[in-house]
Amino acid sequence: MTAAPPPADPSAALGGVPLTQRRWVVATTTIAVVMASLDTAIANTALPTIARDLLTDAANAVWIVNVYQLAMVATLLPFASLGESIGHERVYLGGLILFTVASLACALAWSLPSLMAARMLQGVGASGIMSVNAAIVRHVYPKNLLGQGIGRTALAVGVAFALGPTVASAVLSVAHWPWLFAINVPCGVVAIAIALRTMPKTPRAEHRFDLVGGTLVAGAFALLILAIGEGAHWAHPLTVALELAAAAVLAFILIRRQAGHPAPMLPLDLFRRPMFALSAATSVCSFATQGLAFVALPFYFQEVLGRSAVDTGLLMTPWSIVVAVMAPVAGRLSDRYPVGLLGGIGLITLGLGMALLATLPADPSVADIVWRMGICGAGFGFFQSPNIRAIMSSAPPGRSGSASGMVATSRLMGQTIGAALVALCFALAGHSGSILALGLGAGFALVGSGASLLRLKAGRAA
Repeated sequence: MTAAPPPADPSAALGGVPLTQRRWVVATTTIAVVMASLDTAIANTALPTIARDLLTDAANAVWIVNVYQLAMVATLLPFASLGESIGHERVYLGGLILFTVASLACALAWSLPSLMAARMLQGVGASGIMSVNAAIVRHVYPKNLLGQGIGRTALAVGVAFALGPTVASAVLSVAHWPWLFAINVPCGVVAIAIALRTMPKTPRAEHRFDLVGGTLVAGAFALLILAIGEGAHWAHPLTVALELAAAAVLAFILIRRQAGHPAPMLPLDLFRRPMFALSAATSVCSFATQGLAFVALPFYFQEVLGRSAVDTGLLMTPWSIVVAVMAPVAGRLSDRYPVGLLGGIGLITLGLGMALLATLPADPSVADIVWRMGICGAGFGFFQSPNIRAIMSSAPPGRSGSASGMVATSRLMGQTIGAALVALCFALAGHSGSILALGLGAGFALVGSGASLLRLKAGRAA
């Protein structure tokens, strides 16, 4: 492998790095992002198999997914802040190494507690990767090509998340469930080798990392996600209320502690920028729509339409294929046209696709489903790249880490809210819950499109 040496001056990364080096950096970050995103999705498909093998029930097996998500959401903003202090490349490499080692531990797990512990570490590693990924992209691409670079990253995340169930089904058809995690190991080793040779140094902030603040952020977000999940599953109202209250108290203490800090870990300074705040809100709405779709549709295809698990994976594929086509196109367009307009068009299209899925005929053909899924994929792909570009470019270069952390946090928050609302829809509507969830997803997409179009005014005022 031949690659250009990393730039000696970290500030050189702000204007991009040489093309050859950039390609290698994009290669390592793409491998890492695909692994982290796939592992968010594939475990859902394998849960019944893992539960049977480890002699546990479904309620306990769900924690194999939950502990990964909790670990990711809780540590994203602390890692993003740490990246600003010690360098985004160090946080990325540390997260990649931990994720690879934890994947091996998952493959070797012999019991539910051992698998949950390994999954928690894997989630922390994935957080290290995802928290600084967008910041690294911002530093290796020149400003006029930033949309293109973000489009490629968005393509990797979107396709990996969408193809998760299909990949899991394919692996389980020929191998035992530990291979779902073991396949990460060689991929991780390759990504680490590339990163060690080519990853550029990024600028360091003058402030030191606030360890106590990081602990407060992690606790607040973990409790918030826990409360959302338990509320959707009809946990005792007092339990949910106590978790929400505890999250609010920790957030209040954090805000008081970091008042006047030049780079607060919970980036309230960035939320004072209308473009940043609207872009983050748009992201939560869009990923809530995606979460509603990707949790509800498998139940609809299998329980309502009577399709097999393999058929379900294939029916989900058009969404990811069209995202793969649209994300790079939208990324390039975002370098030339207002992101508020592009995002608004994308989310209106996504909302239309969700509404069309919610109104499928009683006995739809494959074609009826495929073209509707294609519309959803087109809308989501057209929105995602411009929105990430808006979040990153609306933050000062020195706050790239916090902006990158919010890219990942808003995505996971939206997906978590969407998944939780699906459970609520099933509790309220029984077998019709999947239809209700799809309709609700259309509503989220339309709210997101409104927030996106408001950015046109914010952009003119900036």
